[in-house]
Amino acid sequence: MKSNARSEADIFVDLAKLTASPGYAYAIAQICHRDNGLIYSEALKPSDMERMFSNNRLIRTEVTTLLGLMMRQQLDLTVPSVDTVEAYVKRTDELMEELHHALSGPMHASLLAALAADNKADAPRPGEMMREPIFYATESAYSFQYRDLLPEKYGADDAWLVQNMGFTISQAQAIARAMCVLMDERATQVFIEAKVTKLPAEAWLYAFEYASDEIAQRSGEDMQVVEAFLKTFTLGSDNSQFQSVGDFNSVAATPLLPTGRGTVLLFQHYAIYEALYESPFFWMWADEGYRPTAMANRGAFTEQNSARRLAAVFGDANVHTNVNLHQGKNIVGEADVLVVFGDRIIIVQAKAKKLTLEARKGNDGRLKADFSAAIQKSYDQGWECANAIVAAGCRLQDDQGREVTLTHAIKEVFLFNVISDHYPALAIQAHEYLKYQSTDVIRPPFVMDVFLLDAMTEMLSTPLRLLSYVRMRLAVAGKVSLNHELTALAFHLRTNLWLDDEYNMVMLDDSIAADLDTAMMVRREGIAGERTPPGILTRMAGTYYEQLITQIEARPEAATLELGFILLSMGEDSCRRVHQGIEAITRQTQRDGMRHDFSIGLNGGRGICFHCNPAPSPGAVAALKSHCAKRKYKQRSPTWFGVSVGPGGDVQFGVRLDFPWSPSDEMEQITKGMKDGAPAASMLAALARQASLQKVGRNDPCPCGSGRKFKKCCLP
Repeated sequence: MKSNARSEADIFVDLAKLTASPGYAYAIAQICHRDNGLIYSEALKPSDMERMFSNNRLIRTEVTTLLGLMMRQQLDLTVPSVDTVEAYVKRTDELMEELHHALSGPMHASLLAALAADNKADAPRPGEMMREPIFYATESAYSFQYRDLLPEKYGADDAWLVQNMGFTISQAQAIARAMCVLMDERATQVFIEAKVTKLPAEAWLYAFEYASDEIAQRSGEDMQVVEAFLKTFTLGSDNSQFQSVGDFNSVAATPLLPTGRGTVLLFQHYAIYEALYESPFFWMWADEGYRPTAMANRGAFTEQNSARRLAAVFGDANVHTNVNLHQGKNIVGEADVLVVFGDRIIIVQAKAKKLTLEARKGNDGRLKADFSAAIQKSYDQGWECANAIVAAGCRLQDDQGREVTLTHAIKEVFLFNVISDHYPALAIQAHEYLKYQSTDVIRPPFVMDVFLLDAMTEMLSTPLRLLSYVRMRLAVAGKVSLNHELTALAFHLRTNLWLDDEYNMVMLDDSIAADLDTAMMVRREGIAGERTPPGILTRMAGTYYEQLITQIEARPEAATLELGFILLSMGEDSCRRVHQGIEAITRQTQRDGMRHDFSIGLNGGRGICFHCNPAPSPGAVAALKSHCAKRKYKQRSPTWFGVSVGPGGDVQFGVRLDFPWSPSDEMEQITKGMKDGAPAASMLAALARQASLQKVGRNDPCPCGSGRKFKKCCLP
């Protein structure tokens, strides 16, 4: 940071003067074209998204700040010269960069002071340090998530909305969508024209100005409804209370700006969708008579949305809502949502809480109080439920009076703390403020909003995939530095989130999310492009490895579920070895009708034996258990898995031996002539050679490559 850096207040004064300049709105328009436009040809690609992560562009909160300052006085739409607009833009970029340095100053100073005092690097940060990550945090939601969740969040309030505001939430959604579509069409036209000639200043504003009649025509809504919508979301004050970054900015709640010529300005998709998602809560809160109903509907939305998204992954039969935990006549806990998958469960505790203005300003006490009400309380409730379930002895009953039966001893409990609204820098605050416990069964909590849960369940749409990611994310929580959880999800989709022990810290840049952002836009906006990010979901498609994962998910048995998690934590090379090995042994069994096998070692001394049996039988089960027991003992491993597949690669059954290794005279004798495990590459090469042979004689060299005769090596 520069030694001659100015104060935040001084920079804010200069920004206020600049934004009050005649025709400054045309500079805002040019900035939005420059920084918000997504340019692609035919199909959207991740490379097209890269410019959206540039440090040189202004983000939404910065643009909203400029608009808030501009609207502290009557809007002046005097058309400036092109050179004047360019000067406005240049000076804006300079001041906003300076403001960023000023906001980050307390954080840098505190970190340096902590280092000088030899304090712990992970000591809790004072509230002042959170102002920068809160203001510059990655967006919590995609704009289309705000848009698409509107009917689910406020549909139950439609009667109140019609009576008090003049429109239903679906009508408001249609109007906002129409405005955004118009913006895109006009911005495209401006982009094409700008490539041919230098445009006058007024041309840049064209994409962002709307008249009520064109909105009504495009949306298909009655003019009366459109006018009610415009009245509600058009700024009606001078925004004079906006004196610093942390102050309430009316433009955030009412992003339509009156021009004084019968039209309104809207500069960003995100602005209208976010306002429509968040503002109705405050309208209803002001109605004391309706307030209890509104609050009940908000809580129900968070629970129902979480249940709906999880049911899409685990199936309706495995997802239960409002589950009471009974011990005798007492209710000792309530899980808002309970997911049961084999011997794993997810407990969801949902909250509809927001970060207050005082907290956004860096008030340390308010920041911690908000976090306690939104996250800590939710976690504490989940922890109580988890302990009661693990201790057993309690009866589970959902909100329909149906018993929820747990058919397995619970091996893992995952706690999801879900909030319904944008909570700036949620990942950072959870790391700094959350006090939690964990056991061998109850995992650390996963704090998220409904938007992250939506993206996770959209991309990891099967039980093993989702739970495997959650396990890995929690395992590396102290090793990964990031601004937003979407970045971690994107990294996982690209290359798997499992990290070697050699890594103490990994910093993930927001730009990693380009693949995920692209796929989500393709799926939700109907844009041409790849629906699935290249990586773990695509590289093994169509292989025996992928087939194995799918079949384990279909039968979540205790013996194979843990194996599924291990398989999903493998690197690509190991995944391909599994495929190649299964391919080789199934080919052999198809050819000779005999049982064939191979084994691979895993991290931590564990391993897997794969058998291919012509048909499942008690003898085949006994043979696999015996093979696993010998291999487990020989490798001195605490855990060994066995999987039997048919000639077509279909899973027949599985076994899991999970107990500490200890010396045994009996096992020493049984494994006395057993070879140590061969390196995976040579083992697979031998299997491939063996599978390609028509016949191997008893006295022929063993195809495993040991140099011994077949009868003295692998034949027994």
